[in-house]
Amino acid sequence: MTRVWLPDPPETVASLQPLPDGIEADVWTGGELPGTKDEVEFIVLPMGSKPALLDAITKLPRLKVIQLLSAGAEQVVGHVPAGITLCNARGAHDAATAEWTVGAIVASTRNFPRFVRAQEAGEWDFAVSESVAGKRVLIVGYGSIGAAVERRLAGWEVTIERIARHPREGVRPITELHEALEQADVVVILVPVTDETRHLVDAKFLRSMKDGALLVNAARGPIVDTDALLKELTAQRITAALDVTDPEPLPPGHPLWKAPGLLLTPHVGGAITGARDRAYAVVRDQLARYAAGEPLRNVIGPRGY
Repeated sequence: MTRVWLPDPPETVASLQPLPDGIEADVWTGGELPGTKDEVEFIVLPMGSKPALLDAITKLPRLKVIQLLSAGAEQVVGHVPAGITLCNARGAHDAATAEWTVGAIVASTRNFPRFVRAQEAGEWDFAVSESVAGKRVLIVGYGSIGAAVERRLAGWEVTIERIARHPREGVRPITELHEALEQADVVVILVPVTDETRHLVDAKFLRSMKDGALLVNAARGPIVDTDALLKELTAQRITAALDVTDPEPLPPGHPLWKAPGLLLTPHVGGAITGARDRAYAVVRDQLARYAAGEPLRNVIGPRGY
């Protein structure tokens, strides 16, 4: 019998039913450790867990696996010692994040923020906008979410370019990034946070973007150099749509709140009804694999993704 800790009672999560044979679960929400701390082998980490929480559980004698409910793992990578496997929930939030990304592209390109402001002011503010059709969209970080974005843009008459750390057929290497930026009308950021991607979108990156291009960040705030982006937005040379910021949450009075040409949402890309069930569907598959002695999916290495 394998002992597992979950942040939610399994009977309250439809996608966990039934638990795989050989699995017994306790509920742990990040507070006092359950009495089975000497038995637990597999822990599903509560959302929003801080690195200090890892110190308490990574010393448990039988722990073998830490499973995340999120795709992002930047708060955890580096705090999990050798001998413990770390997995994320890659795939669980693809649809929601891709929907936000496409929605942000359409809203920004068709001037929706301007029209919302006019509606609130009771003004009929007619204006001509750009069209999404005919745009060249560059996806930086072409993984499962990038593929989901491309599928959702499949009827929009756009040209898709793809960049990833690991090039493959149809996907260009990161070494060709700046060349691709010069041709792109829309640049979508979907890379994870690693030492290599922090401030990937820096002043040089932004200068490489063509005049009038749109930057869309659906990944993590630290990937973008906020000061460099503010300089470009203030000059009104490019526009941006951000679901994430650095710092986050964005404090009152921060200049991003009033930056021209910016569509800003409060990290809601994956915040949909049903998100928990989608994440736990990944967990159940992992538990079934673990109980059967099969290889786990979505394993994150010691240096990240």
